[in-house]
Amino acid sequence: MAMPPFSALAPAEPDLAQVKARYAELDARFDAAADAEARAQVVADWDALRRELSTISSWVRLRFQQDTKDPGAKAARDRMDQLEPKLTELAVGFKAKLLGSAHRPELVARYGEQAFALWDYDARGFAPEIKDDLAAESKLIGEYTELLASAAIEFQGATHNLSGMTPFCEDADRDLRHRAQQAVWGFYAQHQARLDALYGELVALREGMARKLGLDSYTELAYLNMHRIDYGPDDVARFRDEVARHVVPLALELRAQQAATLGVERLRYWDEPLLDPRGNPKPQGDHDWLLARAQAMFDAVGGGLSPFFRDLAGGGYLDLETREGKAGGGFCTSFPTVGSPFVFANFNGTEGDVKVFTHEVGHAYQNFRSQGQPLLDYHWPTIEGAEVFSMGLEFLSWPHMEQFFGADAERYRRGHLRESLLFLPYGVAVDHFQHRVFAEPGASPAERNAMWLDMERRYLPWRDYGDLAYPARGAFWQRQRHIYCYPFYYVDYTLALTCALQLWVLSLDDAADALARYEALCPQGGRRPFQAMLREAGLTSPFEPGCLEEVVQRARAYLERGAG
Repeated sequence: MAMPPFSALAPAEPDLAQVKARYAELDARFDAAADAEARAQVVADWDALRRELSTISSWVRLRFQQDTKDPGAKAARDRMDQLEPKLTELAVGFKAKLLGSAHRPELVARYGEQAFALWDYDARGFAPEIKDDLAAESKLIGEYTELLASAAIEFQGATHNLSGMTPFCEDADRDLRHRAQQAVWGFYAQHQARLDALYGELVALREGMARKLGLDSYTELAYLNMHRIDYGPDDVARFRDEVARHVVPLALELRAQQAATLGVERLRYWDEPLLDPRGNPKPQGDHDWLLARAQAMFDAVGGGLSPFFRDLAGGGYLDLETREGKAGGGFCTSFPTVGSPFVFANFNGTEGDVKVFTHEVGHAYQNFRSQGQPLLDYHWPTIEGAEVFSMGLEFLSWPHMEQFFGADAERYRRGHLRESLLFLPYGVAVDHFQHRVFAEPGASPAERNAMWLDMERRYLPWRDYGDLAYPARGAFWQRQRHIYCYPFYYVDYTLALTCALQLWVLSLDDAADALARYEALCPQGGRRPFQAMLREAGLTSPFEPGCLEEVVQRARAYLERGAG
């Protein structure tokens, strides 16, 4: 599918009255449809409308993320925040119509059970009574995003945003790393009152929405919003226990080895990002060099990645450079009316540039390959499934890291594996924390901080903040934007990483087979719930007992081979 240039995209904001009129027409046409084909055409037209609205929303939100200081972009985002709950109401109403239709069996035969399961969760997770709450939630999320993007940290004779501080936090000079972390946490301490208040407002708002829907807690609503169709909180709790049992002991060993390698008596928090006293490997060129090497890498990986990335870059669907006012982090969004994803990141000269970029391209490639699915609902898997494709590509691209790191490529691979293993405990700590927060939604800021410290003791027992007073008091979680912006979206990374590590094990034994499984899954998109998708690829569900044992054993063996 050819992509029009990104510069040519400028979708107009939707007119609510016109959208309502189109929905009224769809309702009437569906009721009057004389046969299955006529009803299918109505569903196709409804899906086309949803694609238009999704494209507009993605466009508005991307433009704000690209420049949070642009008053026009901020105003457009604010208007979209107010409009989207009303659009959601219209969409959920039509979904309810399909769910309750006498023709549901014929629609299920055409589109599959998964769409109806997704729509059922959407219907259960929304009511007109929460429209204003959803708009208020979006506004608070925007305030948090703006607050973090406003960081202007004076350090080493220049001004840096939070992403721009990363190279200093990974520097081989221990004193420099320490001072960099002091500067970063100084920013958070400066804004402590607003950070506490924002999250308190979000928790109360989210818990209130759940109550209005007749649910026991926001946790139940979050699982509906996340479309966790074939598992629940008990399954996730068992997975967290598996991580504590199988991964935390290895992580403790890795941290002890890191301290010895760095020659420090006690590993402090500011030492954690540096895995090698020589410094973490860095890509050997600038933005344009990285893009050229990325194309060479995807040419070598094979499959459909080579032409896809050429079109993505050539069409301008990449924004990778750090600049003032740009939101931090990385993500992939999409414009379904033109069939193109978009990759957003913040290059800062560290190894993370390669990892984050490859991760987001994995998302983009899966989405692009799923454009042929008949429903917008199937363009992406549910979130934990989507992360299998992003993290999977991080590992499948391993053989080609020489493109970026030259002689340091093996150091990168070993560091990436160690970081992945160390991430698993952190990821489940974030998830467990959120379960605790919404089990006690009336907790004070100090009580929430105490909850986080409980998580660190269970999952991150090596952590030592030294004289960094702000995180030492339990406020580290405030750096994790998902907790504010995407509640309960974090364990998804750990579930997906467990699967991506299985792909890595397969690739060690048969790289062609691992890539073939990946390629075969991409165009399936979201047609199946998470565990069914894994079965199709021959992967073990993270909820199966012992799911982590083999990958931990293989990872330990890999890291012990040639250690030093």
